[in-house]
Amino acid sequence: MTLSKLSLRNAKRQTDDYLIYFVTIVMACALLYAFNSLAVSREIHDLSGLMDNMTFTIVLASIAVIFIIGWLVSYMTGFMLSRRSRELGIYLLIGLENRQVARLFFLENLSVGSVALLFGIPLGNLVYQALRAILLTMFSTPYAFRYDFSPEAIGLTLLYFAAIYLFALIRSRKKIRHMRIYDLIYFERQNETELVKKSKTRRTLFAASIAFGAAGTLLSMAALTLLIGVIGAGCIIVFIYGFFISFSSGVPAYFERNPERKYRGQNLIIFRTLTGKLATMGIVMATVSLLFTATLLTEGSGMVFNSIFQGRLERNAFDLLFVSDQESHTDLCRENMAAQLPLAAYRQYRLYQGVDESMTAYLENTAGYYRYSYEHDYNGMVFMAYSDYAALRDMLGLPAAEWTPDHYIIHCMPYLEEALRQWGKTLTIDGKTLSPGQIYTEQFAQNLWNGNGHQVLLVIPDALCANRPVLRFCVAAMTEYSITPEQMETLQLSLSERTVDGVQSAVSGWDLLYSRDVNVADTAAWSAMTVFPFFYLALTLAMTAATILTVQQLSESGHYHRQFALLCKLGMDRSEMRRALFWQLAIYYIMPVVPPVLIAVPIILNMCHLVEPGTLTGGNSPAVILTVSLGLFFLIYLVYTVVAYISVKRNVLPE
Repeated sequence: MTLSKLSLRNAKRQTDDYLIYFVTIVMACALLYAFNSLAVSREIHDLSGLMDNMTFTIVLASIAVIFIIGWLVSYMTGFMLSRRSRELGIYLLIGLENRQVARLFFLENLSVGSVALLFGIPLGNLVYQALRAILLTMFSTPYAFRYDFSPEAIGLTLLYFAAIYLFALIRSRKKIRHMRIYDLIYFERQNETELVKKSKTRRTLFAASIAFGAAGTLLSMAALTLLIGVIGAGCIIVFIYGFFISFSSGVPAYFERNPERKYRGQNLIIFRTLTGKLATMGIVMATVSLLFTATLLTEGSGMVFNSIFQGRLERNAFDLLFVSDQESHTDLCRENMAAQLPLAAYRQYRLYQGVDESMTAYLENTAGYYRYSYEHDYNGMVFMAYSDYAALRDMLGLPAAEWTPDHYIIHCMPYLEEALRQWGKTLTIDGKTLSPGQIYTEQFAQNLWNGNGHQVLLVIPDALCANRPVLRFCVAAMTEYSITPEQMETLQLSLSERTVDGVQSAVSGWDLLYSRDVNVADTAAWSAMTVFPFFYLALTLAMTAATILTVQQLSESGHYHRQFALLCKLGMDRSEMRRALFWQLAIYYIMPVVPPVLIAVPIILNMCHLVEPGTLTGGNSPAVILTVSLGLFFLIYLVYTVVAYISVKRNVLPE
């Protein structure tokens, strides 16, 4: 049999023995191709000017994916080398040279990678179509299924896979070429040795690692500076590795203090196997746990960013809103709007300065109100004349507000409503006392930089506004149909240099022009540029870590089979063996997930609370973000766990 035929036969056998690894490589190839297709797609780039930046973010994410999958391939080739070392040693015994055996092993793994590419690229095209459909829907663009391949994406995927496989396989080939027959035959017996052998030292390390974990989590949540964040991340890494290196000593110590529990049920079998495995693969388990931590934090960050963008999506209730500190600017803007766009309705109005900052101070103490961190005249009360308020509500299709001349209306963000109902203070303006009236919380452009009051607006009689200082001059408009980016750009140009990119004026420093339609497109673009790469990384990390755990378990099937065959001879019935195997695998899969969950949950919740109040509400609330992040992670993890349990049970339990 030639080396080529032997390589193909062994590659087929390797695919059968390590099917879960092969499937993961196929999925990695599919993800690489799908996101490469997004990066080079002209159709996607044309959705928004901001989408040109998506290529950069996807390339950065792909570089990270290359390192992650490269590490997985390197780990798995080393693992397969240890499992097949006797076979390779026998090849040397029968006369093959080291370089031939090295080439044989190289070709086997390269064949597996090539087959993964053949399956992964067509599957990746389907994944790309799903991502394309999501993006086009986000931009309200019609979607039509089109199964065609991108030569640029195929070329990038081939380049990435070449980098992944050649680096890992060249290392293995070099190792084999320098190994003797003795080294290969006994290579399988080499295990990870215990780094800390004394039980007392391990217990001390275990306690210290817990302290590092708590400190690292708190520092990461604070992260006042980059240095503090780096120190926090370092403490978390020390915690994870220290935890798994020292944990194997904790179980025996527990049973020493509680000897009556050692022989209860299947405890002795379950925990003896677990501690034995942790004692010899603590570094591997810690690395897997670290990958899971990165997965949850990456996924949670993606969810937080997505929720921020979605929470701000409807921040401008009007189709167009222009805000300036000079009335002449609003006159010009109103004229240009009427001349260039089909306006259904518009209103030119003023916002007035309040009497003091007492309401702001009250909200800061009772509702977590977000005050601007620097001097800004919106930090105090903001007044609007009732006639303007009534006209704006009518433009938005809202019901008329209940109002009497001796009351003032509060219009605020929903999260402030309960606190403001307890406010109950009267206002005295020009000798006129106003009592608190109705509170409204509809979308009213209140969480913009210069919207209708910063989170809160007070509506007072028109007559009382006459002597109040004017804060801003505004124009709000509703259009008959959606505004295109080109129309928005034309309107901006017509306002000369008073607005730059629709955000800030080069003349007054305060002119702002908002378009709801453009805001929707920009939000979709920012979501795509940030959320997609985050989930790309998270999925890759989760699959990599779960694959290592699953392959480790499946490779132990022979050992488990002998163990349970002996237990069967000793009288243990099948139901007890099934229960013992279930808990053995359950604890094995739960262990590396516990530290990541304990670390990620408070950090994700802390990220949610760093966002300005009122942004993450409803379907974008912190509880939903955390639930979805954990749910997606455990859904992927559960698939690998179930596959491992079914396979091990079929191979291990005696008939």
